[in-house]
Amino acid sequence: MSSPVPPDSPKPLSSVVRVLILTIAAIGFLFDTYELLMFPVTGGQAIGELLKVAPNSDEVRLWSGRMLWIAALAGGVFGLLGSWLIDVLGRKTVMVASILLYSISPVAAALSTSLEMLIVFRCTTFIGVCVEAVAAVTWLAELFKEKRSRELAIGWTLAFASVGGILVTEVFNGIIEHLKHNPTGLPALPVPEGSNAHAAWRYTLLTGLVPGAIILVLMFFVPESQVWAERKRAGTLKRPSMLELFAPQLRRTTIVTTLLSACSYAAAFGALQLGPLVMAPGLQAVEQAKAEAPEMVKAATAKVKASAEGSDERKQAEAELAKAKLHVPQTIQKMKGEMQRWQEIGGLLGRILVAVLLIFVSSRTLLILLLVPGIILFPLTYGNLFYGEYAVFALAVFGCGLLTVGQFSFISEFLPKVFPVHLRGTGGGFATNVGGRMIGTMAATLNTEFLSGLFQGENPAKVATAAATIGGVVFGIGLIAALFLPKPQMEEDATAHPPKAPVADPPVEG
Repeated sequence: MSSPVPPDSPKPLSSVVRVLILTIAAIGFLFDTYELLMFPVTGGQAIGELLKVAPNSDEVRLWSGRMLWIAALAGGVFGLLGSWLIDVLGRKTVMVASILLYSISPVAAALSTSLEMLIVFRCTTFIGVCVEAVAAVTWLAELFKEKRSRELAIGWTLAFASVGGILVTEVFNGIIEHLKHNPTGLPALPVPEGSNAHAAWRYTLLTGLVPGAIILVLMFFVPESQVWAERKRAGTLKRPSMLELFAPQLRRTTIVTTLLSACSYAAAFGALQLGPLVMAPGLQAVEQAKAEAPEMVKAATAKVKASAEGSDERKQAEAELAKAKLHVPQTIQKMKGEMQRWQEIGGLLGRILVAVLLIFVSSRTLLILLLVPGIILFPLTYGNLFYGEYAVFALAVFGCGLLTVGQFSFISEFLPKVFPVHLRGTGGGFATNVGGRMIGTMAATLNTEFLSGLFQGENPAKVATAAATIGGVVFGIGLIAALFLPKPQMEEDATAHPPKAPVADPPVEG
């Protein structure tokens, strides 16, 4: 008995559906980063409040690194399972579930009354993002079948991921500024007495609910991956297997992409994300604020004493005194936002450059162009420029963000091209979750728990020196791995020209 014959070609997507797909992908990638980068801008404040310690204390330094790694490890383990489900249940189905998870989790985290509660919901947020990122790229790669269209679709929608980093920074800065002038200007959150119901970090986390409502409505109007759905219906879709990733024809692909992912995440977590989280209190502007604060408090106190109780002068003087006491912590919060802003603007340009250059240069050449400058720039930025003029340091952070986030875009776009249809979720998930989230993110703990302790100075300076070391080393390792980068196989493959009879996935050469 002959097997059923699928149609000669998948049903073409209408212009409206294409626009919806790109819109959903752009919003999804934007909020992937938005959700992930909430912690670098809010984490120090949240940990300090929940543990009742200063933002530049050892406890904040240690738990910042621990939380970055714990959340990423959870995301890696469960993200790997989610990536396997992408190949079993379908790209669109898993996308919806993961978006729901990472939209609800930050709301629960905003109501945290203990560090343990914050950690749990930070982990579930990370899990949702880890799964959604792989599902979305795989979905896009299979919906846009022609090579140029596929690269443009993935490259440009991924650029919105860096917009998410900029957006969360501006949202946090806006909330800080609003509360600075009106500390109770936003509704009090339902937290127990003794917790700060008007904390900026809580309001920032609440905004994580936004993407779920938008994307879930739009998902009703877009299709599942056609190549996956057709093979599933025809019974020709092979069952995904982790072991197959290490079969001879895929072993090199799996190892090299996993190593590259680990190096890029190590640079991000071991250096970039620790900037606003831990290093900001050591910047020149903060040191200046520390020198100014005693005189400001002294002058404001004198005005309070010299004014009559209950008078307008007394009220104005008391307001000045309160502002003087907050001068240092507010400067720290401002510099956290500044550092985050510059590295995310750099990341945005990095994603745009990758989207453009993918059309003109080979994959290996593009990756080498991203890796070579980082070997020099990371040690220079965090080992030297951190202690000098902020404008120069900010420009260097911009460059570090460009090179690191550019690699994220490159790897995300590259992975679907080197794994067969039935392993695209599993293979992409293994590289990003095992390599990136489970191994690469260990650099955060390596920095804050071990390496930084080998250096002299205050905590921010120790972490900066460790970041310089980690950044230079992992960019060097990445450059060596890039020399073994496999050739992309998904150029004009079965997604563009489906066979006239059902066949198993073609073998992929290493």
